[in-house]
Amino acid sequence: MTRRTVRLAHVLSSTALAAGALLATAACAQGDGRDAGAAGISASPAAARQQTESPTGSPTGSPTGSPTGTLTESGAETALITAADIEDDWTQVKDTEAENWHDGLLIGKVDVSDFLSAKTDAADCQRLMDSLFDDDLLGKPSGANALRGFTEDDSRLLYQVAAYDRTDVQDSLNWMAELPQECDQFTMTENGEKRTVQVTESSLPSVGDAREGLRVTVRGPVDGTDATLTLDVAAVRVGDNAITVTAGGLDGDEDDSVRSAVQLGTQRLQDVLAGRSPAASPSQFD
Repeated sequence: MTRRTVRLAHVLSSTALAAGALLATAACAQGDGRDAGAAGISASPAAARQQTESPTGSPTGSPTGSPTGTLTESGAETALITAADIEDDWTQVKDTEAENWHDGLLIGKVDVSDFLSAKTDAADCQRLMDSLFDDDLLGKPSGANALRGFTEDDSRLLYQVAAYDRTDVQDSLNWMAELPQECDQFTMTENGEKRTVQVTESSLPSVGDAREGLRVTVRGPVDGTDATLTLDVAAVRVGDNAITVTAGGLDGDEDDSVRSAVQLGTQRLQDVLAGRSPAASPSQFD
């Protein structure tokens, strides 16, 4: 991975706002069933609707359904990944520190003149940038939620597990799927400084009931020096729940770590929802 000399601290605000939304994947859990209470779930009154999708995220109908448990606060905490679940040399930080992350390069007003369908597309692009800054890419959770943060040199990874209204979270995933076309490239302005933003689609492991991946690149001045912030973003729906992952910084590409977090994090969430204790973290990245 290429490391840049400009440090991420130059673009991080000291205000206590959460940064980057995240979320990511669910795969069919396997193994012996255990007491649901030990995993932090409660029984759902109805079975979850079975649904899958193509690798790009569109629902197509699944050979396996999502677990039917209701996510609790303790279950959400149990479903969080650890540093051993992701590629490279990540270090877990205190939850209070991760809650206060945000990247100053994400702040700005989208230039409407960049768009043919100005009112619609510009509004979607503004929503993207605001939601990355506010850590609510999929909207506000309707139930239990938990997050965990990791650092590696000048990069950060934020991982979240939360319960949502299924219709709302699927609508958010459908919205994400359109962003590489609607927000291919545009300009933001903040305090008279212009920033160029590019949004592209990224591939994710075929896990969960629905999933979307994006790469967001922001180029602009930081303390008088040109800098590039690269964020890899993933969201995966598992029934009425979702995981979100946002990783990156001035160091650049964190795609491998995001894919690992999605692959293993989905399994952890699905184990919890099925009433099983998640497997121990793998050692292949040690």
